[in-house]
Amino acid sequence: MVLVQRKGKVVLREAFGDSQTVPERKPMTADMIFDLASLTKPIATATSVMILAERGELSLYEKVRDFIPEFAPIQGPDGKPGEDIRLWHLMTHTSGLPPYTEAAEVEKKFGTPVPVESLVIHIGSLPKDGPPGEKFTYSCLNYITLAAIVKKIARRSVADFAAEEIFKPLGMGHTFYNPPAEFLPLVVPTQVYDGKPLRGVVHDPLARAQGGVSGNAGLFSTADDLAVFAQMMLAKGEYKGRRILSPLTVERMTSAYSKVPDMGRGLGWDLSSAYASVAGDVFPPGSYGHSGYTGTSIWIDPETQTAVIFLTNRVHPDDGGSIIAMRGRLANAAAASIVKK
Repeated sequence: MVLVQRKGKVVLREAFGDSQTVPERKPMTADMIFDLASLTKPIATATSVMILAERGELSLYEKVRDFIPEFAPIQGPDGKPGEDIRLWHLMTHTSGLPPYTEAAEVEKKFGTPVPVESLVIHIGSLPKDGPPGEKFTYSCLNYITLAAIVKKIARRSVADFAAEEIFKPLGMGHTFYNPPAEFLPLVVPTQVYDGKPLRGVVHDPLARAQGGVSGNAGLFSTADDLAVFAQMMLAKGEYKGRRILSPLTVERMTSAYSKVPDMGRGLGWDLSSAYASVAGDVFPPGSYGHSGYTGTSIWIDPETQTAVIFLTNRVHPDDGGSIIAMRGRLANAAAASIVKK
């Protein structure tokens, strides 16, 4: 599914190929709902965190253990506690946390569904890859931890907070965690397990272990709804009179973060890291986006007021599909078609 919009107008909206091949082949349609995987990070989690920051309910400079006391700092060479991980480290993937942890291990330890409060204590106890702020290591654990902090401050899950503060105000009626039963016929299935594809059940194991609600994955949406979100970002936080973020917050989220300017990351968004191949080769500096493991991506360019949304189910049926090159080619074609700014 491809959707390209420019200056608030959809210029391409087209479905290609099949939505599934197992247990039977079915065509893709433009209104289908996709497991967004890691697009959850910027769209639900980072946006929720920044809404709380705007309200004065948190600061990104605060330590993670101000909210999760059990969250252990890295140990120094002398065996003493080193520097604390702060919220901005989580947002920029510079915390030193490892990329992932085994879902089966945490399910065995905490039961199913795994409470996020227990999971983040486990995450905090894991060996760190290095001191915070030293290097970029893309980690789902950063955003699981951020979702736990959102829940602690807002007293509701990141799913409920994002629905009430982001998706409902924007009219994104097909964007949610754990799609309701009436929407399941529109949901694109992902990987096949035990002879049956996942449909409306998140693909990511840690999100699945938490009952489908997580800061790193779990969000489902359509190309049309993502176009609304992209237009809100291009309009500096506002859409049809509903303000979600302030203009300064949008600018801060989508610029290289000042404390780690060489990491190629904003607050939740990818700018030029090793994961930014979705941008292609033509869109200018200042554009930003993100990709998801299941085969989803979004790239947004403020200079040309363009958004490119590409949704696939590359993990269906056996997690064997590859669309990395196609993402870049699509972005190149979209960018090259712009002849007047």
